[in-house]
Amino acid sequence: MKLKNHYFLLRHGESLKNVQGFESSWPEKKRIPLTKRGKGQIAKIAKEIVKKKISLIFCSDLLRTRQTAEIVGKIIGVKPIIDKRLREIGLGIFNGKSVKEFGSFWNKGEKLSATEHYKRRFKMPLPKGETYEEVEARLSSLIRELEKKYQGKNILLVSHQRPLTLFEKTVKNYSLSKFVKMVVGKKEIKTGELRKL
Repeated sequence: MKLKNHYFLLRHGESLKNVQGFESSWPEKKRIPLTKRGKGQIAKIAKEIVKKKISLIFCSDLLRTRQTAEIVGKIIGVKPIIDKRLREIGLGIFNGKSVKEFGSFWNKGEKLSATEHYKRRFKMPLPKGETYEEVEARLSSLIRELEKKYQGKNILLVSHQRPLTLFEKTVKNYSLSKFVKMVVGKKEIKTGELRKL
């Protein structure tokens, strides 16, 4: 995809869910703020973001991403705009559950290869949740809208790990195998990490 704007991706800083090992999407079952360490990560990366001359910040409406965007926005002088399309993947009945409970849903006792597991994730929704294809569709809708509305802008998108990986996949047209290599090889964006798209 040829882009008219320059996009920077920022994953929220370390939050309560990262420390306590549970899943959290929309609606937030409890308050999940950034930790003290997470706030520090973002204050530090904001100094690098200043150099990028960001014109616009868009963020997910979950607390951890809003706090991240607000810290950056205050430092660089840009007011964040909330966009629900940047939300964490809808986890349905697993929202608020432990990472272990969530993981066991997918294999159902089968031995799946990583490729088969993620192929399933693209097509098969969590009960009352989203497929990866649905997440890609909402992220594609956002990028098309931004590309139509702006030109030559430096835009910061603040979101969550897997949506940002899916965003990279969509924009760079990665194959399923390249996406799987990113996930399995732990090449996904880390908490408080900034990437140029």
